[in-house]
Amino acid sequence: MERLKIGVLVSGGGTNLQSILDGVLEGSLSAEVVFIGANKKDAYGLERGREHGIPTEVFERKDFVTKTERDEALLKLLKAHGVELVVLAGYLGQIPSFMIGEYPNKIINIHPSLLPCFGGKGYFGEKVHQGVYDRGMKVSGATVHFVSEETDGGPIILQETVDIDFDDGVSDIQQKVLKIEHRLLPKAIQLIAEGRIEVINGRVRIDQKG
Repeated sequence: MERLKIGVLVSGGGTNLQSILDGVLEGSLSAEVVFIGANKKDAYGLERGREHGIPTEVFERKDFVTKTERDEALLKLLKAHGVELVVLAGYLGQIPSFMIGEYPNKIINIHPSLLPCFGGKGYFGEKVHQGVYDRGMKVSGATVHFVSEETDGGPIILQETVDIDFDDGVSDIQQKVLKIEHRLLPKAIQLIAEGRIEVINGRVRIDQKG
């Protein structure tokens, strides 16, 4: 099987990126990370990429006259590296509509809740888990979805739940969900690499025979 060329965008530590890199090295992912971009120069995900000899680039907003100029430069590099699937692995930047148009149903994101709960504007990072805690949810989980112009509103590819105990704090919930993220994101990438994903009227159908 030909390996899917993916570009990964990060903003922080890049633990989800590491799960992808591990999958590639172990042979469980029919993919190749050909580019890593970050909107923060101190994102440790960049170092993870460099350790594997993967081309990296920083796209901090302050280094460009406009946000559009920044996004156009990012898109140009994705294309130059032959990226076929864009993976947002803890990336907190907004994906512009013109990039979504260039990669229709070819940009995926991992979100640390069971969408549509605790998703959308304002729900990112620890704020998601704080919302779960404040509401007294009995379960939480993670969602891998395609990126659309609606924040966290694209077709859902995979979801997995985890039980929340009464004594769990926000950090406990975060760690439980993170374990799910680390296996769910590579699984979604592999399904796409195998051509087993089809979007029908805004819903994802997975070919179980693959």
